[in-house]
Amino acid sequence: MNKINEITYWITLAHMPKWGHKKINELIIKIFHDNQISIIEFFNLLENDWRNIYELDEIQISDLKLAKSELVNNAFLAESLLNQGFEVIPITSPEYSKTLKANLKVTYSPPVLYIKGNKQIMQRKSIAIVGSRASSDIALTFTDNITKNAIKNHKVVVSGFAKGVDKQALNSAIKHKGQSIIVLPQGIMTFTSGFKNYYKQIIDGDVLVLSTFHPKSKWSVGLAMARNPIIYGLANEIYVAESSEKGGTWSGVIDGLRKKRKIYVRRPEINEKNANNILIQKGAKPVNFNGNELNKTYDSTFSESVSIVQEPKIEPDNLNNKIRSIINDRSLTTKEILAILNLNWSSQKLIKHLKNLDFIETKKYKGKNIYTLKESDKKKQPTLFNWQK
Repeated sequence: MNKINEITYWITLAHMPKWGHKKINELIIKIFHDNQISIIEFFNLLENDWRNIYELDEIQISDLKLAKSELVNNAFLAESLLNQGFEVIPITSPEYSKTLKANLKVTYSPPVLYIKGNKQIMQRKSIAIVGSRASSDIALTFTDNITKNAIKNHKVVVSGFAKGVDKQALNSAIKHKGQSIIVLPQGIMTFTSGFKNYYKQIIDGDVLVLSTFHPKSKWSVGLAMARNPIIYGLANEIYVAESSEKGGTWSGVIDGLRKKRKIYVRRPEINEKNANNILIQKGAKPVNFNGNELNKTYDSTFSESVSIVQEPKIEPDNLNNKIRSIINDRSLTTKEILAILNLNWSSQKLIKHLKNLDFIETKKYKGKNIYTLKESDKKKQPTLFNWQK
């Protein structure tokens, strides 16, 4: 009962009407640090104590009295949350994400986190990969590549659970047997279908579901936008697969740069239509397809540059054998070939190279050029050619 009682008061304080995170957190500091009393004791103080000890004005005192009138409803809510296996983590708890608190600080850190799953995930090194909902194939392949590399280095992948890059990051984390945090744009009690879909991963301790909104809040555009800083805040590293000049990804990156976060943006191809280079011009760090940061001399008005991590020089014969090996009996676009080979070329440069190969045939599929082996060359293809080693 004590647990329910304490959570009741935390829910009440966290969702004070018209009070932002900064105002609530500053009061929390006064309660727990300056005066060292419990949240329950604070709510049961006399109005004069609120006025004299905590220096609250009449409007703030009125807000607190109004909030107290919700204690009964919030007690039922707290009991329901616990009965359904949810946890409420206040900002004063050692279980609260240290990364989130360090990145968002007093001004932006949410007073409570509503979670379900392995809460230890919040204490591990993490990355977020963000991008447009309608992302290109190359952005999705980049996302998978960065996710796979992160998991190899035992990092958690933070996902906003939106279509496109966010969903790809989550699916890739599961595919590569890593761990992920789903940051909801809604209340945690409204994520019913999601809990069914990711039941196994949650039970296995590989997925943590997290929300900062009132548990019964439904999805809205406003909550989706408010969720983005939480995604960035939970991550030690931020990678941008693709962004337009508006929307959640753009706003999140601009906000992150304003907060002096180091944000990595995928270097776009010459013919790509996105805002990646604009973000680089605004201070984001350009990276290649492997996530390696590019040289400071990178010119964001173009797409080609020299990488700080020097990639091995590819001899023509070796490259041609690699192309022959990956195409074999399938057809690929230039972007797919570049992604698989992790080749630091523009699409135009690869197209020019492919035209000079006598074993390559160009076909049209849904208005795009695709490349495959000529029938006469398929018989020459070796059954084992382990060029990746």
